[in-house]
Amino acid sequence: MRFAKGHGTGNDFVILPDPDGALPVTADLVRRLCDRRFGLGGDGVLRVVRAAKHPDAAHLAGEAEWFMDYYNADGSLSEMCGNGVRVFARYLTDTGLVTAATFPIATRAGVVTALVGADEITVDMVRPVLGPRSSAREHRTGRDFAGTSVSVGNPHLVCAADDLDGLDLTAPPGYDHGLFPDGVNVEFVAPAEPVEGRDVHVRMRVYERGSGETWSCGSGACAVAAVALHDAGIPHGFVAVDLPGGRLTVAIAADRCVLSGPAVIVATGELTL
Repeated sequence: MRFAKGHGTGNDFVILPDPDGALPVTADLVRRLCDRRFGLGGDGVLRVVRAAKHPDAAHLAGEAEWFMDYYNADGSLSEMCGNGVRVFARYLTDTGLVTAATFPIATRAGVVTALVGADEITVDMVRPVLGPRSSAREHRTGRDFAGTSVSVGNPHLVCAADDLDGLDLTAPPGYDHGLFPDGVNVEFVAPAEPVEGRDVHVRMRVYERGSGETWSCGSGACAVAAVALHDAGIPHGFVAVDLPGGRLTVAIAADRCVLSGPAVIVATGELTL
């Protein structure tokens, strides 16, 4: 089985090239690939398949040639992954599957547009939609953190936290299963020092459903940016989001959300499980 390994600000993925959709990807295979001791290790798996060859994306084949078939580390499917789609774009251009600098990518949340640069990759994301207020409970202390639900094509809960370093995210935070029947990515956010050229600057940690705490989350950064701008009374603007794996930049306008940051391929090869 051929593979590549890539990451976006520490959010790492196993990439499986499968243009014709012939590879039998199962939840068990994904779990084995993502195991950091007995497999390659990763926060998820990106299968590179032509949209026309995958039943979940065939209806998008007229808009995008390639489909990001994304799996969380536990084998479950996910609608969107902001860092994943940027790593996916880097792989397509590095391997010559795409030669243009700007191109569409099909995902389970719809078609997004990627712009590939030398150092950064920018992706037009689904514009975040703020929903009802809710809360997350840290498992160690039982403390509840008030937050805002946000949809970025996938579900998020953005919670303010005064001490990010003191949080224990070794287990999933508790949440309202009625509001999030399919699970939720929980982001904890704290303000940071102002950054020139950015309207808001925040720090965040994230617990991703199906993967655990990750070093970065692109769609989570978009959700956090939307809440941060809303809370600051700024309808549109630029937000710097610092995560354990590095910095992402989110620009939110009236009709779009743009995510920017580094994405690199660190290894390619062949594996046997």
